[in-house]
Amino acid sequence: MSIVVTGATGHLGRHVVEQLLEKVPAERITAVVRDESKAADLAARGVRLAVADYNTPQTFDGLFAAGDKVLLISGNEFDKGRVQQHRVVIDAARAAGVSLLAYTSAPGSLTAALADDHRATEEVLLASGLPYTLLRNGWYHENYTENLAPVLAHDAVVQAAGEGRIASASRADYAAAAVAVLTGEGHENKTYELSGDEAWSFAEYAAELSRQTGKEIVYNPVSPEAFAGILTGAGLPEVFAGILAGVDASIEKGELAVTTGDLSRLAGRPTTPIAESVAAALKG
Repeated sequence: MSIVVTGATGHLGRHVVEQLLEKVPAERITAVVRDESKAADLAARGVRLAVADYNTPQTFDGLFAAGDKVLLISGNEFDKGRVQQHRVVIDAARAAGVSLLAYTSAPGSLTAALADDHRATEEVLLASGLPYTLLRNGWYHENYTENLAPVLAHDAVVQAAGEGRIASASRADYAAAAVAVLTGEGHENKTYELSGDEAWSFAEYAAELSRQTGKEIVYNPVSPEAFAGILTGAGLPEVFAGILAGVDASIEKGELAVTTGDLSRLAGRPTTPIAESVAAALKG
């Protein structure tokens, strides 16, 4: 029986595989990848590789075995029909008789369009009859700390979130929760609302950046429409820019400020403070 991780060379997937390697033998881990060359380092450590693509259903035929535990990491191709992509994996897992399928979803409190594909995927998963775990991941620190270049160039954090707060956490934190579910017992048919222990505002984020850089960095709140325009001007596709502006509107309403403690309980430790992720990004 394997622990199977889809999207294993993505940002979150790599963290999951790395943390699994600390807990289980490498030969018990199967990394599902689209490009084998991007996982050569994992193969060198003994991880089994399976090449498959959400957009090519037949590549998942026979990939899973009875008793496997599977982590379905949601796709990031917003224009390719993510629900159908996820259905491919769920159908293959059901056909194989896996013992658990965990899915990285979105917070139950999130009403932004970003959550639509996640809610629809949850419905497909629940209808499949598979033992499931819903890992409703909140926002990642890295959504901001990995995009500091324009902030530092203009000495300004620009968002459309007003005074809203975000209970974000690091990717490594969310990966730890997934690993706990994949290696533990008693997580069948459970839903976990995952978020950081502390919520913060963009004004506080700008103040933390100022403290760590020695520069005066301000927070400039703008309207969702203006924010979407800034993002498309920076080269983001219009659909994706609209989705991110919608998330900011949800942040202003407090939808990503919910703190349940589920994440730190599963990880077995407090979540990473935003200041720590800022420091790591600035060291870069």
